[in-house]
Order: sequence, then C-alpha cells, then structure tokens
Amino acid sequence: MYALVEIKGRQYKVAQDSVIKVDLLGSEEGADVEFSKVLMVRTEKDITLGKPYVEGVAIKATVESNGRDPKIIVYKNKRRKNYRRTKGHRQHYSLVRVKEIAGVA
Repeated sequence: MYALVEIKGRQYKVAQDSVIKVDLLGSEEGADVEFSKVLMVRTEKDITLGKPYVEGVAIKATVESNGRDPKIIVYKNKRRKNYRRTKGHRQHYSLVRVKEIAGVA
C-alpha cells in the first residue's frame, strides 16, 4: 500500500516505514507529525482518488532529523562589463519516517 501526499506544496509518494526528505517542517527531532492532504491511496484491492484530497485519511510520521544540504553556488556574469556576482545557498530539510497510513479500510 502507498499514498501520494502533499507536504508544503510538493507531492511525495509514501509507504509505511519509508523515509522521505522534505523541506524544513519546523518540528524538533523525534516529534510526531500528521499530514492530512492525501491526494491518492493505493491498496492491494483498489485505488482511492481525492477531489482534491481523500477524506478521513492521514499520514502519521516522525521527524528523524533536521539538516542542511550541501552548498550550491549561484554565479551571475555579464560579458565585457566586469559584472560578476557569486551567491551561495544551503537548503534546510527534514527527514521524516512514515509510521502509518491511517484511516484506510
């Protein structure tokens, strides 16, 4: 069984005991979180599609860790004008372990 869930504007395919990397949730490590914006649920027997979300279904998960991605360098250049700009960025993320897909019959 798996589900498609929307977390902070992005869609993820999740199954029980899977670990997903999402944008920073703002929760501490070890905190329990619940995602209710489930778009689709696939069981062994059938598929349930939401319009836009499946009612009564939620994803229960635990925040395993919070971290930052490696630095990405953004470089801007305009030729022949001596114009150069360098900028760095590190994206914050949370690793989330899915405990269960609740509300599925």
